[in-house]
Amino acid sequence: MTGSAFTARLVLARRLVTGVPTVLGAYALLFSTVSLQAAEPPAESAAATYLIDTLGVPVAPVAVRERTGWHEPRIILTDAKLSALLPQLRGIAPKARFVEMPEANARDIADADVALGVCTQEMLEQAKRIQWIQTLGAGVDRCVELPILHKRQPLVTNMQRVAAPSMAEHVIALMLALSRRLPYFMKEQEQGRWIAYKDAPLLADLDGKTVLIAGLGGIGTEVAKRAHALGMRVTATRARGRSGPEYVYYVGLPDELLKLTKDADFVVNCTPLTPKTKGIFNQEFFAAMKPTAYFISVGRGPSTVTADLITALQSGRIAGAGLDVVDPEPLPADDALWRMPNVIITPHVSSNTPLSTEVRDDLLRENLRRYVAGEPMLAVVDIERGY
Repeated sequence: MTGSAFTARLVLARRLVTGVPTVLGAYALLFSTVSLQAAEPPAESAAATYLIDTLGVPVAPVAVRERTGWHEPRIILTDAKLSALLPQLRGIAPKARFVEMPEANARDIADADVALGVCTQEMLEQAKRIQWIQTLGAGVDRCVELPILHKRQPLVTNMQRVAAPSMAEHVIALMLALSRRLPYFMKEQEQGRWIAYKDAPLLADLDGKTVLIAGLGGIGTEVAKRAHALGMRVTATRARGRSGPEYVYYVGLPDELLKLTKDADFVVNCTPLTPKTKGIFNQEFFAAMKPTAYFISVGRGPSTVTADLITALQSGRIAGAGLDVVDPEPLPADDALWRMPNVIITPHVSSNTPLSTEVRDDLLRENLRRYVAGEPMLAVVDIERGY
């Protein structure tokens, strides 16, 4: 029992025993609540509450046992990245045999029911009995673009919203670094130069600025929350309608992107990669931006036309960019983006934090528990939609 839970039960015990003449009665009630605590659901339920209620991870409307072909898994393929978690996963699915890829033999792959962290053409061609695929990231474009997946139609779940808080902090860090000219000052620091106040570049505040979030999903919503807290005016686009939290001033549809871009001081790409979002940040988009505006990208690299972004930066069409994703990845050493003073590049690491890893593991364990029990799954992917 946590300290806060224990304290709450102690307070409750004290309130309920008001008027009881002996202290023994109070302690008896207190320890009865402690006994009840021991009978409460395991840690997975607490994790599920955080995933669903705090992060907003969606729950499937129908129990997985209702899917044709569902049964308790017998063979589960796992990515090598999950080796440290295997003891816990085996405890959740004790009747299943776990086989690590790529060492699995052809017979094991052919008989596998579940794949955790594995979604490749080669695996799908052999694993003809696969019923459920759990990816280890939010982006599933490389998985859902496989024609064989559309033919087979297995259940696919991802890590949507899991890394959203960490990635949102990364976005804010990029916005602050660019507006406060940190790349310039870090370069001067390397040379040991103290720039006089009158010679230093003018800095900018985020307070009062407008940020446009393209893709108001899990990541976009967390960015909006933090930007609003810094005094920014938040606008957004989303594909699933105009609804949004109260701290978002306006939510538009994807076809309003260019109109909203004209008023934005920052544009943040949080879109998933689908046929509809590929290349949407192009010459026309950058021409619509303010010359003083910054482009931040944490969605997917191919949603941006790199050559058009470079042209916009070199010509002064936009003020700068903060990029955690690029196209191609890894970015070649001779790419012009590396040498631009108004660009910050991080190598697709915005979700690389202990918090994101912990929550990812929580979702993986919870979804495996739900699948074994036949319950509604979390973070189900619409294969045709692509996310």
